[in-house]
Amino acid sequence: MDLLNAFVALSNFVLIPAIAYGSQLAIGALGVTMVYGILRFSNFAHGDTMAFGTMATIIATWGLQSMGVSLGPLPTALLAIPVGIAACAALVLATDRVVFRFYRAQKVVPVILVIVSIGVMFIYNGITRIILGPDDQRFADGERFIISARDFKEMTGLEEGLAIRTTQGITLVTAVIVVALLFWFLNRTRTGKSMRAYSDNEDLALLSGIDPERVVRVTWLIVAALATIAGVLYGLDKSYKPFTYFQLLLPIFAAAIVGGLGSPLGAIAGGFVIAFSEVAITYAWKKVLEYSLPESLAPEGLVQLLSTDYKFAVSFVILVIVLLFRPTGLFRGKAV
Repeated sequence: MDLLNAFVALSNFVLIPAIAYGSQLAIGALGVTMVYGILRFSNFAHGDTMAFGTMATIIATWGLQSMGVSLGPLPTALLAIPVGIAACAALVLATDRVVFRFYRAQKVVPVILVIVSIGVMFIYNGITRIILGPDDQRFADGERFIISARDFKEMTGLEEGLAIRTTQGITLVTAVIVVALLFWFLNRTRTGKSMRAYSDNEDLALLSGIDPERVVRVTWLIVAALATIAGVLYGLDKSYKPFTYFQLLLPIFAAAIVGGLGSPLGAIAGGFVIAFSEVAITYAWKKVLEYSLPESLAPEGLVQLLSTDYKFAVSFVILVIVLLFRPTGLFRGKAV
């Protein structure tokens, strides 16, 4: 019975949160790896692209709520996501036309595009803060839990209660659907195959008659969709604050690099590696160990390796280790 309680506590505070967080990081990292693999630069504006798409979704959500529109037990934001994607797509396509296309035409080295993307990042952040403000915005509605701790205790008779939030379930289901659709698009459609060809060998792709500007446009549209979905899922699961998405840039880039930059499968794997590492290292293991160990061996302290304030430091350490010992990542993407 104590081992069951230990497993429930582990699931409640480590496994389920890490799976939800890993799904959010994976979708965000897919956007980063698409830009790196096809457009060949690291887009440091990706975190604030997520913030902008989420902001547009929040405004649309408030509009729907004011009209009395809802999805019942599910968040109304799910209905508003297409509006957020459209707004984000318009922003990134305009940015590409006004900014990035000029530097592509000049055939500048990738580091110049990285520096330009940092400037774009500050502009996006400023736009988001001007429109919605710098404070926390909560936009989740509907049922809060799929199963609550109290209901779980009543059903099982265990001391520990398992709580699964609706947003965690939505995150996992949405991540599976998004990944399946992306892989189908890249592997089964003509446009997706042309994007892969352009990524593998730009000169050969151009000789084959592939339109580079069309590939760029489609890439940005996919990136806008991925960024908005990842941002909305994170905002629903936690809360929305523009600066939070700037901070998320580190674990998202860490996920993309750990998995292998340019590898979609690597981005997904890297997202879960980073998420489980952050959650496990910053979790206080006292409760799980109290159930698992004999009373004489039960710890008195929290058994917490790092405070949650330092969770992004975990991403940074993993990122440095991977860059030092395996710069191509787990799935042998492009070297950084």
